[in-house]
Amino acid sequence: MPGRVYASILQRASSYTLSSCAPLQYFHLLAVPPSQLRPVQARRLSSGGTYKPDQWLCRRQGSGAQGERHLSTRQDLDFHLNQVQINSILRSNEQTVNVPEFDGRGLSSVKKFESNQLAANTPNEDRRSAATCVQANGMLFGVFDGHGGWACAQAVSERLLYYIAIAMTPKQSLEELEKCMEQGRPVPSILQWYKHHTDYNSRESASLYIENLRVFWQELLDSEEDNEGMSIPDALDFAFKRLDTDISLEAQVPLSNDLMKSIAIQVAFAGCTACVAHVGTDGIHVANSGDCRAVLGVQGEDGSWSALPLSKDHNSQNQAEVERIKAQHPPSERDKVLIDDRLLGVLMPLRAFGDVRFKWSYELQQSILAGLESGVDLDSLNLSHHTPPNYLTPPYLDVAPEITYHKLRPQDRFLILGTDGLWDELKSEEAVRLVGEHLSGIHLQAPVSQSERQMKLGQMHELLLKRQARALPALDTNAATHLIRRALGTSEYGELCQERLASMLALPEDLARMYRDDITATVVYLNSDLARPRRS
Repeated sequence: MPGRVYASILQRASSYTLSSCAPLQYFHLLAVPPSQLRPVQARRLSSGGTYKPDQWLCRRQGSGAQGERHLSTRQDLDFHLNQVQINSILRSNEQTVNVPEFDGRGLSSVKKFESNQLAANTPNEDRRSAATCVQANGMLFGVFDGHGGWACAQAVSERLLYYIAIAMTPKQSLEELEKCMEQGRPVPSILQWYKHHTDYNSRESASLYIENLRVFWQELLDSEEDNEGMSIPDALDFAFKRLDTDISLEAQVPLSNDLMKSIAIQVAFAGCTACVAHVGTDGIHVANSGDCRAVLGVQGEDGSWSALPLSKDHNSQNQAEVERIKAQHPPSERDKVLIDDRLLGVLMPLRAFGDVRFKWSYELQQSILAGLESGVDLDSLNLSHHTPPNYLTPPYLDVAPEITYHKLRPQDRFLILGTDGLWDELKSEEAVRLVGEHLSGIHLQAPVSQSERQMKLGQMHELLLKRQARALPALDTNAATHLIRRALGTSEYGELCQERLASMLALPEDLARMYRDDITATVVYLNSDLARPRRS
């Protein structure tokens, strides 16, 4: 780890004092004063600049000679959280919703869903959404990972599902919505939302959001196509693009008050990735823009679990995505578009909402920022007014979602939606196994392979420890909480390490984002009975 980075962590940790912005809920849990904290050995990740504790954060007692083993979390940070405190932190944002078997139009494709969030940033930059379409069919689930602040993720989480639902709605229902608006009558519900009590809604911009949603459905009414509503893939694609266009325009036009204008500019200059799933009676459509992820949990006839990806990460690890980005710019920029695996050396995801400093011309950006009231501090609006290097032929970024469809089968048991904070810690296969075994209560062990039969005694002992760890019962009834607990607290043996988990949860806000990212996970349990062939 570079010396200057380590020195920076050390300086911040050693000088940490209580202030109005410090995480007061954590400091009474420390066994030593904050001034005596020492950082855990860390390494730089290529994904999002997150730091993580060394893999030896938690070692089994008695492993290795005293002079050889790495310092444990207790020795490095000495944060003491008991089981009750750990559970309280992990479960504070969890949500479990049982969906009625019949939704008024037939069997529901979803039995229930479980969701949870754990923040590393303050405030949390992740958001989540879940709703049933009232005027159309199916359920919508979304996870949203903000960057450059929380403003864009907040706006998208509130608005995107409405845009999708409106795009799928038949014109006859849209006409009824418009009549109600014109006559001042109550408007029929578009979505039945499933909100957690901690979910926030932006009241300051509600009137603007409703106004532009109405403009959207008016344009659909004026078109001569899609009398029965758009197909699900078209609705997803159009809604993503239309909302991003509205976000861009709202930051450019005059608005009714300064607060609404400030929010609109914050939303546009911040950014967020999004992964949305529409679950219907025939299958699952996933629209993904960025590096959130959707993974299907499939159970084999022998009870084993496998992961089926329903989305692709849009980052530099996706070679097709890299080539798509480069092809949009002159050959002279081929080596400048991506630098250090980041767009223009700055941004990790290669598709996103907002992020207008990668979309607008330089002149437009300067004009909008210069038009703010004199004396407005751009830093107070959490705006970065620095143009990325080599900004020659914008736009460099778009929100166009990649859409996949999967026809439901009897063996498809659940869908996991997660922001990249989850996938930084867990592989897709591991996440599916954890949820599958949590669902079935059965922990399958693979037969000992031929190579494992040749292990030495010490290696066989480690294999035994890993197998024992997999068979331990889950501590959480909520599968999303179970995923987050295991993502942060699993040791190199595969067991749940209380010491590691406690240290990751007790990090002060100045340090937490250096070791982990915000995590959001939603687990959707599918009604596999719908996919079973009906007997005549």
